[in-house]
Formats: sequence, C-alpha cells, structure tokens
Amino acid sequence: MDVFRTIADLRTWRRAQTGDVGLVPTMGYLHEGHRSLVRAAHTSDDRTVVSIFVNPTQFAPGEDLARYPRDEARDLALLDAERVDAVFAPNAGEIYPDGYCTYVDVGRLTARLEGASRPAHFRGVTTVVLKLLHIVQPRRVYFGQKDAQQLAVVRTLVRDLDVDVEVVGRPIVREADGLALSSRNVYLCGDDRAAALVLSRSLALAAELFDAGERDAGVLRARMRSLIAAEPRAEIDYISVADAETLDELEVVAAPALVSLAVRIGGTRLIDNTVLTP
Repeated sequence: MDVFRTIADLRTWRRAQTGDVGLVPTMGYLHEGHRSLVRAAHTSDDRTVVSIFVNPTQFAPGEDLARYPRDEARDLALLDAERVDAVFAPNAGEIYPDGYCTYVDVGRLTARLEGASRPAHFRGVTTVVLKLLHIVQPRRVYFGQKDAQQLAVVRTLVRDLDVDVEVVGRPIVREADGLALSSRNVYLCGDDRAAALVLSRSLALAAELFDAGERDAGVLRARMRSLIAAEPRAEIDYISVADAETLDELEVVAAPALVSLAVRIGGTRLIDNTVLTP
C-alpha cells in the first residue's frame, strides 16, 4: 500500500494506473462503515484510493476540529489489511496553500438541515470533495448513507459541474443495538452511550408508524420529538421529514421521504436517518 502526502506524488502514481479507480474520502478514525465502502470499491474498481484528511473548512469556530479523533497509524494498518492500493493523507497546507480563496457553493440544497445548523459546513465539504475528485480522477466515489444530505449535495455537485464520476451511496452500518457508526461515537462516555440509542429508536418509531399507514409528516415529526424529549440527556437540533431528492419538508409522505435528525447527547452531536418509501 502506497501512502502519499502531496498532490504531485499522488498524481504521479495515478498516471501510472490502468483500469478504474475508486475513491473513498474520509476524515480518518476509521470504523466498519468506512471499511464497507472500501469493500464496495473493491467489487467495482481495479484500484482503490482512500483519502484521510480532517478538512478544516467544514468546521465552524467552536466546533470539534481540534479534538476530532485521529489515529493515523491505526487507520493505515486497517487500510493495509483491507488491501487498499493507495492512501492520500495530506496536511491542510497541501490542500489549502497560502493565498487559497476558491470555494464551491451548491446552493439551496445546502441551506437546510445540516446547512442551517452549520452554515459554513457544506461549502467546505463541496470544495474539498471537488478537489479530491480532480486530484484522484476516480471512476467512482463512495459515500455512506448516514450523511444523507452530504450524499445528495455531492450528487448535485457532480451533476451540475459535469464531473465524470459515479457517486455511489452505501447503506448505514450500525452497531448491534442500532447506533449508527460514526467516528464521533468515541466521545460517548458512560450513560451517553445508552442515551444515544434514542436516535435510532425514534427512526424505528417513524418507520413503524409509516408501515401502519401514517402518512402525515407532522405526526411523524411530533411522535419522534416526544420520544426523544423523554430522554433527559438528549437535546434536539432538528427533526426532518423531507423529500428524498429536494430535501423540501413534507406535509404528506406520498413519495420517498428522508427522515433525518440531529441530536446532542451530552456534548456530542449525532446525526442519523432512514428513508420511507410508499
């Protein structure tokens, strides 16, 4: 497995490759969800590249950039075991050199949900993703469904800017008790770990109500909110029942709907989602 720190070195390697290359962008501190993306790339592509980069431009002041979990040695050992061909692990100065001033704005799709709660977030995400696509030149790029809005935004970015890459979304990977895997789960200590299950439980409730015939999106939101409010360690950021493509909030679920939420458990902000299909 080759590890590259500079764009120039990665591009030299890339020019020597034949066949399809798959890219798995990550911020490191890898878990089974990331590994599932790598395995998906192995099934479709001749070479697999994983990027490890904690992207500073997608963190707002006061967020957890400084303490975001990092363990590069562990990550590299895991990726080597997964037979990854190359890892791109640049520092911030390599991606954003002195004088850097160009950013990508996808527009209305980023103005709600995570974008409303974290106004600078998606500008940083879309910028770094576009840079990685230009640098690696993959045939396919892989993202997890847990960051459902991010997946929708990247698909729009690729479509609108005519980027020649296939965006592959893969299912959420969960712990046995239902907690969606996330690098930030390492923050959950003591009672917070048990309290965090309220996210998946509220999504399961929405799916149960939907399967029983409930189509009123307001009722689904209200029932989820009531369940979460009963958990004293939980603080709701948002609960959404939205069109799965446009992310417009729905009154009635008559087409595929993305049910998503962001909840703080102690000092940890977690997100999760499910899709309801009539």
